[in-house]
Amino acid sequence: MSLAGFAASPLFGLGVTLLVYAGAKRLYARVRFFLLHPVLVSIAVIIAALKLLDVDYATYMKGGGIVAFFLAPAVVALGLPLYRQLKRLSAQALPLAATTLFASVVGILASVAPVLLLGGPRELLASLAPKSVTTPIAIVVAQQIGGLPSLTAAAVVLTGVVGAVAGPLTLRLIGIAEGIAFGYAMGTASHGIGTARALETGELEGAASSLALCMNGIATAVLAPWIVRVLVGGL
Repeated sequence: MSLAGFAASPLFGLGVTLLVYAGAKRLYARVRFFLLHPVLVSIAVIIAALKLLDVDYATYMKGGGIVAFFLAPAVVALGLPLYRQLKRLSAQALPLAATTLFASVVGILASVAPVLLLGGPRELLASLAPKSVTTPIAIVVAQQIGGLPSLTAAAVVLTGVVGAVAGPLTLRLIGIAEGIAFGYAMGTASHGIGTARALETGELEGAASSLALCMNGIATAVLAPWIVRVLVGGL
């Protein structure tokens, strides 16, 4: 099979994704430098490879979509550490609920404020408002308030990567390196990618992050349309 023929097959997207991520994960395990997070490195390397080989995104996704298919089961699997740590988390129900409400409002306002200040279009504001929640929820919310789903998806991925890379360092600087607070902050700010990073710290942190991912998704789905209507009006 020629290189062009192989690049057009599902095996190319699947193989490149798995090999690049496995290599990036081994690199990160050895150097532990925050800018070499496996997700960030994988995105950069795969984009470079597609450009170098002149493979378009649709062709890549013939195989890459197989990996994406397992995203839903992976998210469901996050329920296991949450179940195991449910007693400890339920003891903090009131503080976590208050944190969710505050974090959701701050996340939305922090996303839309620069657009408002710079006079950006309404579509951009609506696209960025739900960027701190997991992709399926963010896309639905963006569609409801007049955003662009493709832009929202890109913003969600960028938010998750930045949160997973910079979140632990930022939290460590303010004295939060582990525990429920660490996990909840990671899940609230950077959804699934942040949760994967929190799980590296421990099961309690991963469980807290999983809960935050769900709770912030619900809160943002409720609050984002209302906040955008108040700020922009006429939606």
